[in-house]
Amino acid sequence: MRTPTRRGLIVAGAGALAAPALFTTAARAQGTFPNKPIRIVVPYPAGGQTDGIARVYGEYLGRKLGTSVVVENKGGAGGTIGVAEVKRAPPDGYTILCTISSSLIQNRVTVKDLPYDPEKDFTYLAMTTSLGGPVVAAEKTGATNLKQFVDYAKKVDKLNFGAYGPGSTPQMLIETMAKQYGFKVEVVQYRGEAAMFADVASQQLDGAAGSPAGASPVIASGKGRAIAMMGDRLAAYPGVETMVEQGAVGGFYETRAFAVFAVPAATPKDIAKKLSDTLFEAGSDEKVKALMEKYLIVGPLNFEATNKVFKRDSDIMLKVMKEIGIKAE
Repeated sequence: MRTPTRRGLIVAGAGALAAPALFTTAARAQGTFPNKPIRIVVPYPAGGQTDGIARVYGEYLGRKLGTSVVVENKGGAGGTIGVAEVKRAPPDGYTILCTISSSLIQNRVTVKDLPYDPEKDFTYLAMTTSLGGPVVAAEKTGATNLKQFVDYAKKVDKLNFGAYGPGSTPQMLIETMAKQYGFKVEVVQYRGEAAMFADVASQQLDGAAGSPAGASPVIASGKGRAIAMMGDRLAAYPGVETMVEQGAVGGFYETRAFAVFAVPAATPKDIAKKLSDTLFEAGSDEKVKALMEKYLIVGPLNFEATNKVFKRDSDIMLKVMKEIGIKAE
């Protein structure tokens, strides 16, 4: 599925809160759903992008469903702690998961004895997806586009490219490129984007890829140049074409990082539908729109589109991880 097709299914969203939150409105009548507080579990610390998405959508749920919505941060173990907690929760619609693609896809390969089955343990309700991010070449490469970067990679013994964890998008990107274009690469792992892009700026790395916010300082300094975009073009770099526009071939280039809302698989269908429909409707809310614009993400996707994208991206990313030999450490 091409990006424009998927984006045609989307309603834009947005606005974020940082500290733990409680959203309240008048309670609904006893015996209807919901008739008690709902909690949204985020398997990452407060203050991050996933947390912000959960809070602004949670505020909307509280307003529209007439109940209290509490966001709880259950971080640790690459997201597995929080995801597993939702799996064990009663399947009654009162516990919702808000997590990202890595905890549901990459963790299947990188985590031994994963305590949940993403395919069987959850019903996916709604999803937001990223627009994409820059692929950055260090100044020393002289590259201004994808072809020039590939030409440079073929001239050196081994390209040094930054990533932030086994199975992360930058690693899969460069390993896929190396296989397609026939060059050697050494992936240098970092704990986060800041240190990674600092090493691009100091010319210790030949390149890296990541979020627009993370890449912005090195691009602004002139020590790195955006040579392509993972995903869609970004307004901040109007002249930079996407990987696909520059000839990169393969399903991986069509995938996007996502944040998704889910409930335990046995949750009654009518309750899951009510939650899914309400989350989708949040796309028309001004606070939600503001958040989405801030984070350069789009959505939400409705129930059908969410599950279609989840299945498609899972198949593609798991296949790529197998091909490039990523395994649990």
